[in-house]
Order: sequence, then C-alpha cells, then structure tokens
Amino acid sequence: MKPAKLTKRLVEALVATDRDVIAWDSELAGFAVRVRPGGSKTFIAQYRAGGGRSGTTRRFTVGRFVAMTVDEARGLARNILNSAAKGGDPSADRKAKRRELTVRELIELYVESGTDHLKAVNRKYVISRLRNHVVPLLGSRKISEVRVLDIENWMRDVRAGKTAKDERIGPRARVIVRGGPGAAAKSVRTLSAVFAFAMRRELIAVNPCAAAKKPADSKRDRFLTVDEVRRLGVALEVLGTQGVNPQALAIIRLWVLTACRRNEIAGLKWSEIDFDLACLRLETTKTGKSVRPLAAAAIALLRSVMPDPNSQFVFPSDDGRTFYQGTKRVWVKAVKLANLPGVTPHTLRHTIGSAAVSSGETLAMTGALLGHTNARSTSIYAHMQQDPARRAADRVVGPIATALGVQSRVEVLQFKAKKG
Repeated sequence: MKPAKLTKRLVEALVATDRDVIAWDSELAGFAVRVRPGGSKTFIAQYRAGGGRSGTTRRFTVGRFVAMTVDEARGLARNILNSAAKGGDPSADRKAKRRELTVRELIELYVESGTDHLKAVNRKYVISRLRNHVVPLLGSRKISEVRVLDIENWMRDVRAGKTAKDERIGPRARVIVRGGPGAAAKSVRTLSAVFAFAMRRELIAVNPCAAAKKPADSKRDRFLTVDEVRRLGVALEVLGTQGVNPQALAIIRLWVLTACRRNEIAGLKWSEIDFDLACLRLETTKTGKSVRPLAAAAIALLRSVMPDPNSQFVFPSDDGRTFYQGTKRVWVKAVKLANLPGVTPHTLRHTIGSAAVSSGETLAMTGALLGHTNARSTSIYAHMQQDPARRAADRVVGPIATALGVQSRVEVLQFKAKKG
C-alpha cells in the first residue's frame, strides 16, 4: 500500500485478506499498522538494528488498535525508532526483559546461593522476611523495574500490616506473620542485601533500596531499674513454687546476670564455661567467638546446675540432643507477674549496659561485658586479662544479683564450700 498518514478512520477502513496487510504511515517512517488474516490490527515499528543498511531488520509490536489510539501508538513508535537510530535494539531489549528475573525468582536465587555466610537461625529469619513480606507485594515485578518509590511504598504497606497473616498449615502448625514498623525496617535491610547480591551477579546496575528513605532505627534504651529487677526476681521465685521448669528459671536469671543473648545462655555448653577464670568462652555468637566475664553470682548459679551425663548442654532438652527451648512461655508469665509489659530478654542486656556506664565503667569494659565486638575487638577479647573484667562484672552485677534474690544462694554455696 502507498504510505498515507494513519488515522482512526483509515485504520478502521482496512480490510483483512488471506495474508498480512501492512499500511505504512507517511508522517513517521517505520511506523505502520498490520492487519492479520483473522482481522486483528496491530501497530508496529520497523527499524534496522545497529543502524545502517547492513543492520538486521526488526519489527517491534507497539500495541493493538482500539486498545491504544493512533496518536498514542505513533508517539511510542517514535521513541522506539529514535532509540534504534542511536544504535539501540528495542526488540532485543524487550526479549531480554522477558527473560529477566522477577523479584520472587531473585529471592529464591539468593536463598540458594547468597545466604551461606549466615548462621542457621539468622538465615531462617532472613528467608522468612523475604518470603512473607517481600514476595507477596513485589514478587511479580521484574528486578530492573523496581524503583526507589516502589520500595518506599512497599515499606509503607508492610508498616500498615498488609503482609500480616495467621494461617493454619497443618494439624498442629500455623504461620503467623506480623507487619508493623519493626518488620518494615528489618525487611528493607534484608531486601537491600538481596539487591546488592544481584549487583554482584551483574543482574542489575542499581540497588533501589540504597536511595529509599528508610525508617530510623528505633533506639533500644529501655532497661530495668533495680526495683524492676527485684520484681522480676520475686516473680521467678513465685513461678518456682508453682512448679515451673527450673531450667527456664535458671536461664532467665542468667540472662539478667550475664547480659548474654537468649540462645547464648539457653544453648550454653559445659565446654564453654571456664570456671577457673570465671568467664564464658562462647564458640559461636552473633559476632563470632566471644569471651564474656562472669560475676560471682553467675558462677554460683552455673555451679548449682546438675550436669546431664547424656548431654553437652547446660540446659538440655528431654532427649539431650539439643538445648531446652521452652523459656519463651515462662518469660511471658514472668513479665506479666512482675508487671513489666513490653520487656524482652534483650532488655536485660541493656540493663547491664546501663548499670555498667552508671557505675563508671569505661566503654571498652562495658563492651567486654556485653560481648559487643567486631573483627578488631575480637582480638582484644582473646588477649584480654580476665581479672579486671571479672572485678567489673562483680561491681556491675552485684546489686542486680541481690535484687534478683540469688545473692543468698551464693552465700549458702560459699558457706558449704568452706565447711566441706
């Protein structure tokens, strides 16, 4: 057909035959409408890939007639043809885009190949956040299509609870997902790690999480006063008279006395306790190996625990193969009985940190008590003299141990030792 300016009337007048009919636009070279034998009408843009007569002829489908107007199709075709004139290949780019990973596929690749450096517990939480908070809202998007605004909108949705769910997945199992500010803050850091992984694999050029406005990390400045520690100690004593598992009570008391993280005490092994130098030599923590000084109250409490000959753990499970993991239920009862709403086991770490600073301990000594470390400070712990740290632990933990109600146990044990 002779080229003519494509208009709605002209396109509507085109009639299908037993072969493709192409009507070229006289206003924009390379723009046309194609009529299939079945009657469908599609706008196309034809160009030579790479420019010049030697380039391969490509036809790019712009869109269907009626779904878009002639003017809309001409505008899109002009952009495509301009890109081709500059050496681009829009058709090849579209095919590559179709082969591109979605966010869901990238996450599964990251789970398979990018999480080997994580510890088992951390890996579990990372995968859970990605699959429960990211995939439902961003999973179908192509990874190069995710923009900064998309990340900010997604964080807003997670904060609003749009990913929250409570699903039964078996006779005695269910999945409970909670959104909120904390979930959004943690999830965006995790997703940023995924996009950084994609950049290292040269799958994308930019990490959209990097420039996104993220929620400020909430400052964890909650700590217990001596009176609150006393209330917690009383609550633990009451629970003990009610037949609560003594392992759970001992673990909670050691959380208070050592400022260790939850599983650093719950999963403590006998081989990690150095009674002679009054310290813990933890094989694996959030920051690697760590040495923690122990106050006399903590040492006495550990000595009072009867070892299970069939387990390496200080607080073993019933079969001895792993450690006791029923503390969560007891902790809920304890804080309720002590009227300490919102207090978590991690609050106890802040309690020791606050007590240390208030006692005039240096930041370095406070870091030693808490096990705050990086590659540089780990070597300091390895060569650190334990006597100063032990004295610091006694100064800091002494009042707390008294409030917790374990000081009397220490005195009884010391008296028995002298008598023996």
